[in-house]
Amino acid sequence: MKKHLIHLSVLIAFLYSTNLAALEIGDKVPSFKATDDQGKPWDSESFLGKKLLLVYFYPAAMTGGCTKQACSFRDDKAKWKKMDVEVVGISGDQPENLALFKEAENLNFTLLADPNGKVAKSFGVPVGKGGTIDRFVKGEKFTLNRGVTTKRWTFLLSKAGKVLYANEKVKATEDSSSVLDFLLKKRKP
Repeated sequence: MKKHLIHLSVLIAFLYSTNLAALEIGDKVPSFKATDDQGKPWDSESFLGKKLLLVYFYPAAMTGGCTKQACSFRDDKAKWKKMDVEVVGISGDQPENLALFKEAENLNFTLLADPNGKVAKSFGVPVGKGGTIDRFVKGEKFTLNRGVTTKRWTFLLSKAGKVLYANEKVKATEDSSSVLDFLLKKRKP
């Protein structure tokens, strides 16, 4: 009986960690909806035919690498706008955590809450268990809860909703510049 319980727990862990196959260059991205950092509904369909969409997944708001990554996208905002790209960050954090993250770091783009990992899984991004961290903002302590912890992956989507760029080995501090470099090379004649 004990042996069967061990096998069952291994199977459950495997099924929990298994995701759909990762999206690859040229794949059509399934449309997705989430709640944004202001608690409002957000729908990927509203960008189809209008803008390129940069979707980056990160493990947790207000942690070291994730903050550096978000700030690099913030600092490159003018470049993204010039290239007609909408930047969206997605994590397993709750919307109120994301609002706090935006405020603390003066982030100038949309953050989406994916506490059950549904959006991440639709892209094939691995997710693990969530967590809780405490952070201080302007001297006040906040407890941030996230339902899942995603791997750090980045995708650039065409106006038609197809994957133009995919990176499963993202370096947080270089993510924004890496995708910008890709776009600049792609646009050169």
